[in-house]
Amino acid sequence: MNYQQTLDYLFAKLPMYSRIGAAAFKADLTNTIALCASIGNPQLTIKTVHIAGTNGKGSTSHMLAAVFQKAGYKTGLYTSPHLVDFRERIRVNGEMVKEDFVVRFTERIKPQITVIEPSFFEITVAMAFSYFAEEQVDIAIIETGLGGRLDSTNIIIPELSVITNIGWDHMNMLGDSLEKIAGEKAGIIKQAVPVVIGETLPETITVFERAATEKATVLSRAADFYYAESWEEKEHVLEVTVVDKRNDEHSVYELDLQGFYQTKNLLTVLTALRILRTKGWQMDIAAVREGLRYTRHLTGLQGRWEIVHTRPRVVLDVAHNEDGIRQVLAQADATDHTDLYFVLGMVKDKEIEKVIALLPEHAQYYFTQAAIPRALPAQELANKAAAAGLTGIIVPDVNTGLKAALQKAAPSDLIIVCGSVFLVGEVNRSLFG
Repeated sequence: MNYQQTLDYLFAKLPMYSRIGAAAFKADLTNTIALCASIGNPQLTIKTVHIAGTNGKGSTSHMLAAVFQKAGYKTGLYTSPHLVDFRERIRVNGEMVKEDFVVRFTERIKPQITVIEPSFFEITVAMAFSYFAEEQVDIAIIETGLGGRLDSTNIIIPELSVITNIGWDHMNMLGDSLEKIAGEKAGIIKQAVPVVIGETLPETITVFERAATEKATVLSRAADFYYAESWEEKEHVLEVTVVDKRNDEHSVYELDLQGFYQTKNLLTVLTALRILRTKGWQMDIAAVREGLRYTRHLTGLQGRWEIVHTRPRVVLDVAHNEDGIRQVLAQADATDHTDLYFVLGMVKDKEIEKVIALLPEHAQYYFTQAAIPRALPAQELANKAAAAGLTGIIVPDVNTGLKAALQKAAPSDLIIVCGSVFLVGEVNRSLFG
């Protein structure tokens, strides 16, 4: 098989959560353990950092990877889902996994696919571990897919575990309370492996503290080390002043991930780096500043308050749950604009009504859907929005909606595409020159 035939095989043969939802979720690690054992357990040969959380884990993973790269380490990065190209999921020093490796790996494990019947995600996790081992990376940043305890990535013994935050998402699989969701995320905490917690809530901190005690390890909260004193959006960067609580030292960092919510991820990253240095990893302040300043360029991250056009301003953001949408709306409120437009699409298994309840009535909406079975039909989304007092029109796809918004919007207006990772992935960026 060539590369395209290999992808077609993987997409058609294996149940894929991003397309069909919970039916593709395997609620144990049996398949992943068997699959990795069949290829020599490559995950045991690489050093890793493991990152979970409801929101922010993708940005945090990319920021950490960028800092490691600038510090001179050969750095692997595994994230999911991809926006456009499958190979986005597996990178080394920002470069996507080679097509020929995807082909070779798939051919190698075809017999195991027949016997084990793994999910698409289980295959990609094993593929990532195998690639990082073959490439002999110094460190690999591994983002969980869903949850933590039963996530396919949770067969590693990392240098550090990181949990960014806990919010309402995937309740049908992770639990119907913040405590239960936190319990699933806390499943990545390992025996004697330090853990960093980004944001905490009264309902979740005790869950994490109990897990850390049971695993005989040290828990560090970002809020105990740093706080963001101020932040300002400048041309192409977000400038953040961070205060070190231990010595009252003020430091200014520039982020090319411009969403204000990145200040929270920045504090998590700085805390993680602090702990990693105690384990012998060498990352001086210059590497930290450079990595954070050029995260998008170094790692290829897209879809996080990504400004793709300026007049009118067009922003792509993969926010798709309550907390994520709240952050996007807060950023929109802080952004100078006249009229506000949304090109909106969601998937069926989200808390649709709760997200819609957050959206402003004064905005103009283009309701659409991504080209996946999981997508909520645009008509259903429009109906739910209308019941909440939102008005707009139905369009067949995200690019039709974007074109319509661009034709109507004035140069001083703001257009936001959000609601689904897959919707953002379908945006035709050539629309913006």
